[in-house]
Formats: sequence, C-alpha cells, structure tokens
Amino acid sequence: MKFCERCGTFMDVSAIGYVCPKCGQEVEVESIEIRREKKESPEKVHVVDSSMSPSPKVNQQCPRCESTEAYRTVLMTQGEHAGIKQDRVVERFTCVKCNHTWVRS
Repeated sequence: MKFCERCGTFMDVSAIGYVCPKCGQEVEVESIEIRREKKESPEKVHVVDSSMSPSPKVNQQCPRCESTEAYRTVLMTQGEHAGIKQDRVVERFTCVKCNHTWVRS
C-alpha cells in the first residue's frame, strides 16, 4: 500500500512498481509485496441417500384419502435467527395409498 507523494492518492500496482491514477506519478520498486487474507473453506455437507433405508410404516390417518397407513420420516433442522440458535424436529408423513405428504412439527 503506497500513497502518491505529490497528491496523496492511493497508488495502483503496475508492472514497474506503483502508478498514481490521479497525477500519473510512477514509483519504481524492485519487489512488491501482495497480501491476501486466507478465506475459510466452506463447511462440508453430507448427503444421505434416503432410498437406502425406507421410512417405517406407522398408523397415521391421511387427511386426503383417510387411509390409516403412512410412511414416517423425522427431519432435524438447525438454524439461527437474531443470534439465537434453534433446533427443530419435523415429522413428515407420506400416505401409502395416495402418496399425499403432510407435516407435523
């Protein structure tokens, strides 16, 4: 980081060193040190194939066709709102007969 000695403007890096974008003054240097902040790598995401373990059948009445058999899936969600971490459990049911899906949280 270098400022122009003539006008005080922040100088740009060029092939010879630094150049002022305002007044055009050039400053030759042998080497220029460029620093970059290390960015954190993104958090890993694990994907689970739901076809490998079928959801269990439970006695639950479908609101659409009134069948009494449904597949039950339990989902755990984590989130943050206004700096407060929240965990939430959601039960999802899928009717065996008509394939209708509904949620109970």
